[in-house]
Amino acid sequence: MIHIPDFAHATTVQVLFCFLAFITVITAFLTIFSRNPIHSAIYLVICFFSIAGHYLLLNAQFLAIVHIIVYSGAIMILFLFTIMLMNLNERHQVHRPRITRLGAIVSFCLIVIVLITIFINSKPIVGDYDSTGEDFQSIKVLGKILLNEYMVPFEFASILLLVAMIGTVLLSKKEKLNK
Repeated sequence: MIHIPDFAHATTVQVLFCFLAFITVITAFLTIFSRNPIHSAIYLVICFFSIAGHYLLLNAQFLAIVHIIVYSGAIMILFLFTIMLMNLNERHQVHRPRITRLGAIVSFCLIVIVLITIFINSKPIVGDYDSTGEDFQSIKVLGKILLNEYMVPFEFASILLLVAMIGTVLLSKKEKLNK
């Protein structure tokens, strides 16, 4: 049974959560359905900021700031460079065949069915919250964990980003040499 929230007795955090959730879902759909790639990128930035607002509601300030810097800053600049390099114009856009559209619709419906099934069959976690007493919001503790326990995955991620950056530069130079 679906629980309908009581908005008459809602706290400020609940109202902010509902507002941010509404903004996140609307801008995510606008990102997908916008025909202009620049407008899609702007909607995606707004969606990233609203997700950072969710992190702030969860009292994860460091994660919210890193999310804004990394996703709204760096990743969106990469998206915009990709859009500019691809020179996406509506006049030269090739229409997709009907089989591709049908495959996308079928894939979307299957994913929605799986997610709804998971949501219906999931059970809420009931029980006490076990606390170790260690402050994981501290940047000092986070740095120790990242650079001690997760050093290898952290370095792999940095190497992956470096290779992607070098590939982007090489692809853009190759385009200029061919012209």
